[in-house]
Amino acid sequence: MTAPLPVRRVRMTGTQRREQLLDVGRRLFAERGFDGTSVEEVALRAGVSKPVVYEHFGGKEGLYAVVVDREVQRLLTRFTGALTADSPRALLEQATLALLSYVEDESDGFRILVRESPAQLADSGGFATIISDVAGRVEHILAAEFAARGYKTTLAGLYSQALVGQVALVGQWWLDNREPGRDEVAAHLVNLAWNGLSALETAPVLRSTRQP
Repeated sequence: MTAPLPVRRVRMTGTQRREQLLDVGRRLFAERGFDGTSVEEVALRAGVSKPVVYEHFGGKEGLYAVVVDREVQRLLTRFTGALTADSPRALLEQATLALLSYVEDESDGFRILVRESPAQLADSGGFATIISDVAGRVEHILAAEFAARGYKTTLAGLYSQALVGQVALVGQWWLDNREPGRDEVAAHLVNLAWNGLSALETAPVLRSTRQP
């Protein structure tokens, strides 16, 4: 019998290897979190030795930082590209769908972003920082709407954080439930946010704290 030919391993370029390690790291960080992932496991899944991982990223922290940065850019690019409408209601719908679509299409990335960043990477920015950035892009939309309705435009930042935070938190819940469907979830979120905005009081107070 003829002996089987040896399997030839395709040698990757440095760029290809780096992308492969990022893909492997992304899956592992999504599955196990930062603390549950090791350089050994990354190397094993990628079929390389540990020094290769250190050569490209300097260690687990470096790999994690690049993975998170790429996810941030994915989310912001998707969000920015979605805002094309010329009315506040339509913009709110687009923004809500953009975030929920990211949750649906990039589940691994979203799982990484919503986890707490390790202490040594706390300054690199986590999900709260990302949501704050997204909210900043919504703020100018609300400011214009507030001005037209006679509300204080200085409060647009507060409401933009509340609106974006609402969608983000629901996105975390929906990540595991996936029911109802994306569009229905978005419709309910927009319903709550828009109908609430349309009936805003100009000087709201907590009724439970009013004196009898």
